[in-house]
Formats: sequence, C-alpha cells, structure tokens
Amino acid sequence: MLIWIILSKDWNGHKAGEKVQVAEADAKKLIADQTAADCPADQIPGADMAQQLAATINDAVGKALDGAVQRLKSWKPPAEPAADEDATGGFKNLGEFAAHVKNHLDGKGTDQRIAKILSMKAPSGMNEGVDTEGGILIPREFSNRIYERVYAENNLIARTDAMSITGNSMTFKRDAETSRATGSRWGGVRGYWLEEAGQIPSSKPTFGEMTLKPKKLGVFVYVTDEQLEDAGIMLDAFLTKRAAAEISFLTGDALIAGSGAGMPLGILNAPCLVSVAKEIGQAADTIVSNNVMKMWSRCFASCRANAIWLINQECEPQLQTMTVVVGVGGVPVYLPPSGLADRPYGILYSRPVVPVEWCSALGDVGDIILADWSQYLSVTKGAIKAAMSIHLRFDYDETAFRFVFRVDGQPWWASALTPYKGKANNTLSPFVTLAAR
Repeated sequence: MLIWIILSKDWNGHKAGEKVQVAEADAKKLIADQTAADCPADQIPGADMAQQLAATINDAVGKALDGAVQRLKSWKPPAEPAADEDATGGFKNLGEFAAHVKNHLDGKGTDQRIAKILSMKAPSGMNEGVDTEGGILIPREFSNRIYERVYAENNLIARTDAMSITGNSMTFKRDAETSRATGSRWGGVRGYWLEEAGQIPSSKPTFGEMTLKPKKLGVFVYVTDEQLEDAGIMLDAFLTKRAAAEISFLTGDALIAGSGAGMPLGILNAPCLVSVAKEIGQAADTIVSNNVMKMWSRCFASCRANAIWLINQECEPQLQTMTVVVGVGGVPVYLPPSGLADRPYGILYSRPVVPVEWCSALGDVGDIILADWSQYLSVTKGAIKAAMSIHLRFDYDETAFRFVFRVDGQPWWASALTPYKGKANNTLSPFVTLAAR
C-alpha cells in the first residue's frame, strides 16, 4: 500500500518539504529516521477534488432517498384492471346489466351503456331497437363464463375429442375398419411378405364418413322483479350456475343415452357398443366379478389407458363386496376412494370409477359402463347465446332469460371390431356395458 509523506530532508532526488507517495514500509523507515513526516489528510494532493466528489455523491444519494421516501408515502395499491367494455358492455356483472335493461324496458330511463349496446345492434328479425319484440342480447363475457363452466373438469364433454365449428355442419372421414382380419385392417390396407425382387400387390383403403350438425339445447330461467331489484352479484351467480348446470346435465345425459335425433348420439345407442351378457344363474340387480372381468376383456386394448368406469351410485354396494376367489379366501376387485387428492375416485382394473347421474338404474343396461371418451367426437358451434325479455311473463312481474347452446356428437367408431385372433363374436370396442340382469 502507498502512503503520502512530507519530506523533512532532501531524499532520492526530492527536495525537503515536497509531498511524495512511497510504499508503507519505506514511509515508516523515513519517518523513523526523521527524513519525513506523515502527510495530513487535508494536504494530500487531490484531497479537495475527492471531497467535492464525495459531497456530490452524498447529495445525489440523499436526493434519491428523499424521492423514494416521497414515492412510498404517496403509493396506493394499483386499481383493479378495468373490464373490457367490448366484452361486458361496461357492466360489473350480469345482475347489474339485467337491472338496467329492466329499467329501459319499463320506461324508467335508459342507462348510457344500454343505449350504446342498442346503437351498435342492427335490427334483424326480433331486434333490440323495438322493445315489444323483446330481446336485448347479454354482453358476451357473461355468456362465455357459462360456456367455461359447461366445460369444467370431470364434465363428460370435456373428456371427448371436442371441436368447435363455425358452420351448421361438418363431415368427417373415419376408418371403415370393422375387423382386424388380414385384408380388412385399416379399411383394406394390406401388407405382404415378398421374395427378392418380388412385386408388391396393391391394396386400396376405404373410408367412412360421418356428418355432425350441432343440435340446439335451450334453457329458460325466470327471475322476479324483486330479484332484479336486489340483483348484483347474487343474480349473476344464480343465473350462471343454474343455466350452466342444466346445460351440463342435458349434454352429459345425451352423450350416454342420446337417440341421435335432435340431440347427440349416446354411446348406449351407438352401433359400436359392446354389451356383455350376464352370468348364467346371476341374480337380478347384481354385479359380480365375472361381469367386470369380461367387460375389461372386451375393451379394445389401446383404449384402456384412457378408459373410465361410469356407474350409477346404486352400483357401489355391489362393487364394495366384489372379490375374486383365491384358494379358500378372496381378493377384493374394487378399491374404494381413499379421500386423498390423488384418489378422489374408486379404482377398478386400475381405472377410475366415476359415479354419474346419467347411468341407468342397477340391473338395467348402462348401470355400469367402461368408456374411452377420446374415441367420441363432439362438436359445438360458438359459445352459449343468451338473451332476456320482460314480455313473456309480463303479467307475473317476471323476466325471462334464455340460454342456447349448440352441440352434437357420436363415436368415431362405426361398429365394434372383430379381433385378429380369437372368437369372432367377442368383438372389441372403446364403449362396453353390461346387459340387463
């Protein structure tokens, strides 16, 4: 380290009284023999400049700290982001919107947000510009919130191969395969073992088609004037939850038992369904271990990883007591739910058992179903459309809310599949149920 000293005598070419910078060891030696003395800090060359620089830095730091303190004193929590007016019409929730629509239709004044919606809509048929025709479209964010709830986790349509379309129908190509026998796989694609330089015989695959046309599902909800007056968030929750629940219920019911006429084709009415016969002498309204063993064996092997069991809750006591005989004892077939987050459902052949309302009563076809929903195609057209009217039940002081959802679906499989080897009547499918008992 270098030390500044003041020479008391001439030294090493420097004159007495000169300030020099030397190594710390040399400074101590020179001071000891009185050739030099310590240099005061305020006399060190450049000390004034250093002091000025330090003062400038301190002043800048002080100002920065003062500014930070002032900003902290004036800080306020950030405001909630403003809702997208294009999506909400400027309303906080569905209840606020409904109340202002009611005021407009009753002649009690038109909120500027309602006026803006009316001015943006061009009349076409029943229109918003003519109050007596009864419809004012609900801003789309409120409708979309219901749409999202329909596709909530564990809803059947969420498990399907779901697509959204913009037109009124769409045609899809699918394999025409009905058998795994040679010459039938992949609808007619065939391979051959060849001699060297041998010619490969040609094969020609065939395809099937299915056309889906979204069917209209409608829900009506009546709300009294008193509820509208006390609207707000409570009405929003009331309408969205109940309309979504009803749409979800009817859609799930159709995916399982739909006739295909004016609604989706349910798996219980699909040509590809496999129905396993009951055991000889099996008692009515029972499910035994051989039933589920045979159902599992008829589920196409590639579908098992995605398959789930759907049951009517009446089936649960049957599953709880189901065992496979081993020696003089028995081994449980069904593992009930554990109550843990990763085990909300019971387990049967390593696949979850999900109780749903749409399965048939115990003993009827469809009381227990093994299904791979990825092999079911569903299509929807847009989000749920919602509208309201005070005229339908005017004399009851009630406002009608209408929700319309368009959906269709059917299995990708046109028929059950004959296995490559094994009994021809033991067809395979992604959708397997148990015959009536």
